[in-house]
Amino acid sequence: MPKILRVLNRLNVGGPTYNVAYLSRYIDTQYQTTVLAGIKETHEGSSEYILKDLGVDYEFVPDMFRSINPVKDLLAFKHIRDRVKEYRPDIVHTHAAKAGVLGRLAAYHSAHRPKAILHTYHGNVFDGYFSPVKTKVFLAIERYLASISNAIIAISDQQKYDLVNKYNIAPADKVHVIRLGFDLDKFTTDNAEKRQRFRQFYSIADDEVVIVITGRLAPIKNHFLFIDALTILKKANPTLKFRAFIVGDGELMEPILQRISNSGLTFSKANENNYASDVVFTSWRKDIDVINAGADIIALTSLNEGTPVSIIEALASEKGVICTDVGGVKDVVKDGYSGFLCEQSADRYASKLEELIVNKELRHTMAANGKKFALQNYSYNRLVTETQDLYKFLLD
Repeated sequence: MPKILRVLNRLNVGGPTYNVAYLSRYIDTQYQTTVLAGIKETHEGSSEYILKDLGVDYEFVPDMFRSINPVKDLLAFKHIRDRVKEYRPDIVHTHAAKAGVLGRLAAYHSAHRPKAILHTYHGNVFDGYFSPVKTKVFLAIERYLASISNAIIAISDQQKYDLVNKYNIAPADKVHVIRLGFDLDKFTTDNAEKRQRFRQFYSIADDEVVIVITGRLAPIKNHFLFIDALTILKKANPTLKFRAFIVGDGELMEPILQRISNSGLTFSKANENNYASDVVFTSWRKDIDVINAGADIIALTSLNEGTPVSIIEALASEKGVICTDVGGVKDVVKDGYSGFLCEQSADRYASKLEELIVNKELRHTMAANGKKFALQNYSYNRLVTETQDLYKFLLD
């Protein structure tokens, strides 16, 4: 029975946890899987429930955190290396940046070197995260790690292009495109009841348009663009009936609240009950299917993205979407067909957002197109099948 050791950055809400959970739960029973995960930040929502709900066992790497800390990173490396030696996996499969560095180094330098080492890029830290000097260092590290890997998985065609041609991380024949996969059934069922429940709770009128943005309140997610676009909309058309919901939490909560206050918009924090505000914060929520059902438009304003999970879920929920045109977003959203893609401009974003709010027929047409595309292309069954095929190829 081939053994797989999966190493994941941390159990925070996002695509990597779903990817690891579905692969571990639904992969062919000929494989035996163990999952190692780092520690999430205190302000991040936990995704442990995803693995628990699917019955996937996991262990924590005590000293593996998102931030760089040479002492803790060394301890985490040794912990993973010891587990590789003890577990003796045939495959070590790492997911996301920190796990990709420590996990691949530990596997390569273990007393038991696996038959195959591979890494999935769920995004990258080469745009919008660090200074140019630090970025060059990280690129050099990633090129070395690619050289000791048997395969690299990109989650979109655009990401593969960037890894091969833009950043020169690895040759094209080493990079395999396997899109993320999800269980999207909950986003397609009982939506009328969910919509009524959500909108009654927040006292939302039938003709009021709800806009939702989901994700960490972190610089890379660029919530300031979202707030600035809402401000432009409100000033240009005070009678426009919309309400915005921000789902998530993070280190930029206070600066974002300050930006809202300075803009003249009103807001309600998660522990308050002023739901009539222009912007309502919900903190982290597990019932994204209920929120999406109650929404009309789902937004994304990131500076960089691998594959936008919140937008895939929005498309499956048959909602209008508006996104910044970054990373792998264009692989999910076809501009003007299943949603809008915009440059990093608050004025442009506000203009397209207003079009979605006002033109209900266009919104519904694009939402229907998006739902069909999401259900055809982002099933977890396809994810598991394509990953298994790659495992077999590597072991053979």
